[in-house]
Amino acid sequence: MISVVRGGRLTIAVLLSLSVVACTRAGNDASTTVSDSTAVLNRPLADAPDKPVAGPQGRVPQFLVECPLSHTSYDDPIVFPNAPDASHLHMFFGNNGTDAASTYESLLAGTTNCDQPADTAAYWVPALMQGDTLITPIKSVAYYRPGEGVDPTAVQPYPPGLKIVAGDGDAEQAQNTAVVAFTCGTAIRREVLPPSCPEHRPLRMMVTFPDCWDGVNVDSDDHASHMTYSSGGACPATHPVAVAQLQFSVDYGYSGDPAGLSLSSGSMLTGHADFFNSWAQNKLVAEIKTCLHRKVVCGITSGRV
Repeated sequence: MISVVRGGRLTIAVLLSLSVVACTRAGNDASTTVSDSTAVLNRPLADAPDKPVAGPQGRVPQFLVECPLSHTSYDDPIVFPNAPDASHLHMFFGNNGTDAASTYESLLAGTTNCDQPADTAAYWVPALMQGDTLITPIKSVAYYRPGEGVDPTAVQPYPPGLKIVAGDGDAEQAQNTAVVAFTCGTAIRREVLPPSCPEHRPLRMMVTFPDCWDGVNVDSDDHASHMTYSSGGACPATHPVAVAQLQFSVDYGYSGDPAGLSLSSGSMLTGHADFFNSWAQNKLVAEIKTCLHRKVVCGITSGRV
């Protein structure tokens, strides 16, 4: 066990061997490195992880980024590109300039309010409301890890400009808590709807993104089908590239009775999140290699996720 300070955080490192073979996939500008141990299965696509991601940090390699709220607007550059005010109200984290006209190039040239200055990616979620009152979140945390059971040395960087929507903003039924869940502080329990949280463990929403990419497209018509979830520690043959599984957590600082809470997208069943990758690519590659490939826990915000 090795302890290292990286970017002001304590890094607990467990160093194990890795074996990586490089190859380049056609159809995108990114070079994709695929491990010789990558498991690819012929099976139906999974619409959720095998189980909710919960438990003590340190079980698997990770790196993380903390970002306060940047701004709110009715824009959505993934679902409604170049259409200002076309969406429901969103809370934006990370890139300070995200708007309806945002592109990979504009985001990359922009600034971030995250504690990792090389993370100029954009993250956003529907606004949390209590009646007509906007509840301003305390912060967000983006956790980057291998999917459940996935070999960490097989995980590859996102291609530049990758766009993903996780969760269903039109949901009328309960969503799988392995994808969208509410919890109190660092509690392990995952709920379909917000529980009543004590002051010392305020409400959080957690959205887990898919971790298998088709290797070609950085977006799709539904902003989801170019991605899917791993299952049994493997990606399907249709989406053979294992990428980091992003879990995006929003700490609302809200405690007490959840009655009257809603999301700007609808009821509390409509939780979802959007991610537009505009990391400085060399830094993202370095984080994947340094933390995930070496099986290192880079940064801890609390005892549990």
